[in-house]
Amino acid sequence: NRTVRSKSVDEVLWLAPVPHPSSCRDGYAFRQHVAAARRNRGVPMIVEFDSYPIFYFTNHNAIQGPGEIECMPDHFKKLDFELEVAIVVNKRGRNITAEEADDYIGGFMIMNDMSARTLQMEEMLLNLGPAKGKDFSTVIGPWLVTPDELEDRLVPAKEGHVGNNYNLAMKCWVNGVQVSEGNVAQMDWTFAEILERCAYGVDILPGDVIGSGTVGTGCFLELNGTGKLNDPNYAEQWLQDGDEVVMEIEGLGRLVNTIKKVDTDFSILAKKK
Repeated sequence: NRTVRSKSVDEVLWLAPVPHPSSCRDGYAFRQHVAAARRNRGVPMIVEFDSYPIFYFTNHNAIQGPGEIECMPDHFKKLDFELEVAIVVNKRGRNITAEEADDYIGGFMIMNDMSARTLQMEEMLLNLGPAKGKDFSTVIGPWLVTPDELEDRLVPAKEGHVGNNYNLAMKCWVNGVQVSEGNVAQMDWTFAEILERCAYGVDILPGDVIGSGTVGTGCFLELNGTGKLNDPNYAEQWLQDGDEVVMEIEGLGRLVNTIKKVDTDFSILAKKK
């Protein structure tokens, strides 16, 4: 007879719940984050935010789960986390309405949309992107939670919006210090509405991953801007080599990552003409 020894969760390498998604989009659903970020830059809230949900495509080949996040030297020029929730699509659809779109959601996960802000801001001066500022790592996990597991946390969508929403607390710690706190229920645009736009004229596919965008207070870019607005002597904080980032969403688990600097001096920022 063979003896089978069970392993604790700390003894195994956790992969992303959807390690090879067919695509990865990220939305812009939390008005609080958008308004704060624009206020901190001294520009008014963009009125178009309330007219339609938007998203961008990111690198679905750079999806990863818990563990080390390898970063190049240029990434450490204002390296940032972004606290988000994500869905995975469970069936093919095209031209679906928001009223039916929740049926296309197979499950929910935590998402950390890693961001290299100097690269991001550089490329977006040309009104294109984000690309290199985002494409090196998008973290999802630690597991996939199906919608039936969250039925007791359902709350109404915000006024004027359609689709399911959920009362799930969101938090993030960096090196044991809590830096962010929000709630999935603060989403202005629902995943159903985002899916409606994603599927207009194209197929959404099983395995597509779609993020919510950053919750209010959910990144250093916003936190630093607010800090400096209130105190001119505020010291900016960005992620550094060896930092531990822990994200928790109620009902979806805890996503733990460690920042690791790649041993190289190769820089594309240094090659600018």
